[in-house]
Amino acid sequence: MAGGIREQHGDELSENHEINVTPFIDVMLVLLIIFMVAAPLATVDVNVDLPASTAKPAERPEEPLYLTVKEDLSLNIGNDAVQREQLAATLDRVTEGKKDTRVFLRADKAVDYGQFMEVMNLLRDSGYLKIALVGLETLPAPAAPATAPAGGAPAVPPPAAPAAGGNP
Repeated sequence: MAGGIREQHGDELSENHEINVTPFIDVMLVLLIIFMVAAPLATVDVNVDLPASTAKPAERPEEPLYLTVKEDLSLNIGNDAVQREQLAATLDRVTEGKKDTRVFLRADKAVDYGQFMEVMNLLRDSGYLKIALVGLETLPAPAAPATAPAGGAPAVPPPAAPAAGGNP
């Protein structure tokens, strides 16, 4: 009990050795409810289109090394087709054994993310850790006009330029 009935009417009060935990429990229950409501809001459940970027393009070397994953999952180094089993040997031949060469990896939009990660793992297993992902650079979309353009034709988006970005 938090308070007691005074049996003595003197100026001296008796000490109470009990801790009142009711306010503490009330605060904890309020925090529990707040976290239960806020936790689902912290999860990411948004559909995104990853290949386009508005980031500033990274500077390209004079002769970039492009590894391309086509829609049929075939690989090309530059313009030359290469088998997955021969990827490490071909990269070593093209880069003259320089494992610190940046490899610009680009893939068709239809390539499955798992297949794309397999190619990145092939690069990593071959010793090439500097991988730059290549996408199309797009301009930020302007606010949509309330009415359609004159003539009823849909507006044409600006042309996209290739961009490169990746890890150091």
